Amino acid sequence: MDSADCSRLLLPIRPMDHVGGPEDAPYTLVEYGDYECPECGRLYVILRDLQRDIGSRLRIVFRHYPLSGIHRHAQQAAEAAEAAGAQGKFWEMHTLLFERQQALRTKDLIRYAEELALDVERFRNELKNEIYSERVRDDFLAGVQNGVYSTPGLFLNGVRYDGEWGQESLRSLLMSRDHS
Repeated sequence: MDSADCSRLLLPIRPMDHVGGPEDAPYTLVEYGDYECPECGRLYVILRDLQRDIGSRLRIVFRHYPLSGIHRHAQQAAEAAEAAGAQGKFWEMHTLLFERQQALRTKDLIRYAEELALDVERFRNELKNEIYSERVRDDFLAGVQNGVYSTPGLFLNGVRYDGEWGQESLRSLLMSRDHS
């Protein structure tokens, strides 16, 4: 079997996915990420800046891949993002979780829900009852099926990307593909 076959994204973009950017963007980057992962935090800043600079050409899809064995707040943070998403504020919570990675305890998550003017009682109950644990687990299992074993796990236009993902390397990768 060709090793390239193993590096294709098995699961295309789904209606349940969290997608930022235009559907017709020439580049779609799928990230399997963990809100407590320092590398994912660094990538968040890079992708935020790239999306600002080349926004119409980049679509970002975020899927949960909490490494709960290492990051004890990652699962609940992912569920908090889903709870916010149920109230139309996934990306806003996503931003807060990455920008405040050192503060992901339950009380912090509830404070973020207040900041985002969510229905805090609903948010609190959904976290307490782990309403979105199955949704997060589905993303995680999809990541495992795609050969993601660490975070961040990246796929660019459906192909696993294991190269450098610093600001300049990702920018030049996207720019060089514009001319090919």
